[in-house]
Amino acid sequence: MTNDPTPPLLAPLRRACILSIGSELTVGDTRDTNAGELARALTAEGVAVERLTAVPDRLEVVVEAFTAALERAELVLSTGGLGPTPDDLTREAIAAVCGETPIVDPDLERWLRGLWRRRGLPFPEINRKQAWIIPSSEALPNPNGTAPGWFVRRPDGRVLVAMPGPPREMRPMWHDEALPRLRARALGAPVAARTYRLMGIGESQVAELLGEALLRAANPIVATYARADAVDVRISATDAPPALDGADAPGARVRSAETLVAEAATVVEARLGPHIWATGDTTWPGAIGAHLADLGWRLATNERGTGGQLGALLGDVPWLRLGEAWSIDDGRADDGPAALEAARAVRTRAEAEVGVAVRARLDGDDTKVTIAVVTPSGEDVDERTAFLGGGQGRTRAALATAAVVFARLRDARRD
Repeated sequence: MTNDPTPPLLAPLRRACILSIGSELTVGDTRDTNAGELARALTAEGVAVERLTAVPDRLEVVVEAFTAALERAELVLSTGGLGPTPDDLTREAIAAVCGETPIVDPDLERWLRGLWRRRGLPFPEINRKQAWIIPSSEALPNPNGTAPGWFVRRPDGRVLVAMPGPPREMRPMWHDEALPRLRARALGAPVAARTYRLMGIGESQVAELLGEALLRAANPIVATYARADAVDVRISATDAPPALDGADAPGARVRSAETLVAEAATVVEARLGPHIWATGDTTWPGAIGAHLADLGWRLATNERGTGGQLGALLGDVPWLRLGEAWSIDDGRADDGPAALEAARAVRTRAEAEVGVAVRARLDGDDTKVTIAVVTPSGEDVDERTAFLGGGQGRTRAALATAAVVFARLRDARRD
């Protein structure tokens, strides 16, 4: 086992590929959560993730995947394939790519044998494979399983990190062992990010308003995401050094990630301002609750024809005094006076400051939604059409209601 100090002046690892190894993934028997978790962690470190790849337990395929990943990125993370059985091939593949021969590390073997000895069980010789090491690798401890990881430093400065597939083993190994070593080696670039959450607009409309030039920029990156509860616009950037082609003025300095994000944010806010209801990972209950807290108000709801989706969206929150849901469609989704009467009544019954009533019914292929909101500041009725019918229409009816309630509370705070 080697533990050489990190060579000085190595370029930071700024591009990465993630390999998920195991036939159980490629046949669909197991859902891969490791890749997404590692991608989020790398992105937060200022590392650009170039590829997420799942491969079966076939040696030639795994070798090919590692080879391609090393050609594309300075850092390769893998999960899976570190078990003791013949179809666990990650060690063999890395050894082949590095041109090195695995040997059994005596310390690792003693540790493994000790695990079985403590349980009073005979040690299966097949598990000696999990004590393998190659000259360029360092073993990563695994207190939660029998498969140590590998931290491999290549002569050209590239790094491979192999970790077990079970998340209960991968996660602590990543946070406690691999990530600290990568940071010490020099990882990523200074990064900044900001996310805007939008209401009342679709992803394609957002893209049209932002424009192709902004959405195709490499740094900062401005991307749109259609989430279940909103459309998000995420701005992310890394520090930008002066251009090598002389385009920057003499004496130009590095432009910080924060500056690049702030400049793009100015454009996003100018073009999408009326649709922005939150930033970051704020939820509808969080955004509505913040307004209610500032106003010192509480809320009560009455919904019909929505399948209880408004209550499900708001969840278990202390400011919701009463939530009434009727599963049937009373055929009066477009009856504003009836919805307003229901909002007043539920407000009174709950002794709340805000009463909300939503009525939804199928209208052709879409869902007609009537939303009434009663507050100390006034009474309003909105009529909207939610895209699609059935369950999707009912979900969108709840989201439309949340948007209307949020807007009314925001207006009340401004008054």
